[in-house]
Amino acid sequence: MCNVINPILRALYGLFTKATPLSLSAYKVTIKEDCTPFILSNEQLGTIMDDMDKAIKNGLGKETNPSSIVKCFVTYIQDLPNGTERGKFLALDLGGTNFRILFIELGENEYFHMDSEIFKVPSHIQTGKGTELFDHIAKCLAEFVKKHNLDNKKALPLGFTFSFPLRQIGLTKGYLESWTKGFNCSGVVNEDVVKLLKDAIKRRNDIEIDVCGILNDTTGTIMSCAWKNPNTKIGLIVGTGCNACYVEKVENAELFIGDKSKPHVIVNTEWGAFGDDGIIDSIRTIYDRKLDENSLNPGHQRFEKMISGMYMGEIVRMVIVDLTNQKKLFDGRLSEQMKTPGTFDTSFVSDIESDETNYKETLKVLNEMGIVKPSFVDCANVQFICECVSKRSAHLVSAGLATLLNKMSEKTVTIGVDGSVYRFHPYFHKIMVEKIKQLVNPEIKFDLMLSEDGSGRGAALVAAVAIRDEQYNRQPLDS
Repeated sequence: MCNVINPILRALYGLFTKATPLSLSAYKVTIKEDCTPFILSNEQLGTIMDDMDKAIKNGLGKETNPSSIVKCFVTYIQDLPNGTERGKFLALDLGGTNFRILFIELGENEYFHMDSEIFKVPSHIQTGKGTELFDHIAKCLAEFVKKHNLDNKKALPLGFTFSFPLRQIGLTKGYLESWTKGFNCSGVVNEDVVKLLKDAIKRRNDIEIDVCGILNDTTGTIMSCAWKNPNTKIGLIVGTGCNACYVEKVENAELFIGDKSKPHVIVNTEWGAFGDDGIIDSIRTIYDRKLDENSLNPGHQRFEKMISGMYMGEIVRMVIVDLTNQKKLFDGRLSEQMKTPGTFDTSFVSDIESDETNYKETLKVLNEMGIVKPSFVDCANVQFICECVSKRSAHLVSAGLATLLNKMSEKTVTIGVDGSVYRFHPYFHKIMVEKIKQLVNPEIKFDLMLSEDGSGRGAALVAAVAIRDEQYNRQPLDS
């Protein structure tokens, strides 16, 4: 009984003293020692940075790339927006069961107009023939063009965001490495997806579309932010997945076979796979190992699994279950829902950490998870677990960004950022800024800029830059 009365008395006392009665500091967190494996020192992060720097250099090298875990795909995008882009463009954003088609118009004085529509990829098409997938996309493109009364007397330029592992050998030529996210269309792996799209459009013969560039969402993030801030040289996604791209010197990108008269090219690191060779095993917890073993791709994307929104909530759930089984939470009582993998959404982590004084959101989440009448100490403990897991995520991302900043060695860099974790977690941005400052070379200045629809607007801007320069290759290099 005392365990219930004491928090209530403290809360009442706090009300009269105008304190914050139910804040995290008001109740003793009793599971701090259990969460220490999630707390990484700057020395540990420094080791991660050294290892990542080596992995990126291996990914860039012609001889070392085949065995490199971090692949560093060359995007063949060499020019960033400078604000002079004008015209009407289409964008196609394919990265999951739904895809978007966008119409974007750019004009004077940063004029921007956008219309967009979401289309579904039926389940039978996701696992059917590749020609059926691209015929479906072409059909939706034709419907969109006609619905929005777009002038189709001349070919509409289109930027294509394709958020699956892609090996590019040109701005408009990219080969699918492997399907993910539930897709398994036959006849697409190791094929040029731009050609497959063009062939599908040609089969219809009712619309004129010119695919000017293919990209992934990190590249789109750079392009979207660079349109407003030309100093943007890194793109980061922290959402369902986690990845980064950056502006690299052409001479360092040994696999690049494009225009070497231009000094730079954007490189897509695909750093989510960092650690798949075991190099980060020393910082992986028992929960990380269990999550990986039970995932759809065990042994792969280990760095991403310690960071991204697809996994963060599940890690928190596993910690809660483990500590409850040790009778350190909820008097050892677990709900069936909390026992069930995948039920603790990462959005719950943001909700819980947004609590400041009354645990209202924490209680709401725990009740939704079937935990009835948790004590305020339980709430403080759960909030601390969420804080440790999300802070580790932010610190690992910060180590990756500091690695890129130090490698680029530019005096000032803007980092374009997108993704649900970064957008909606109440403290992720602040934690990242503080940690990057501690890890990066002191002479380097940086800032973080939230991207506005990188996968949509960014794709259109790839097309806009290609049209602006009138230098993109309509017949890319043959493999």
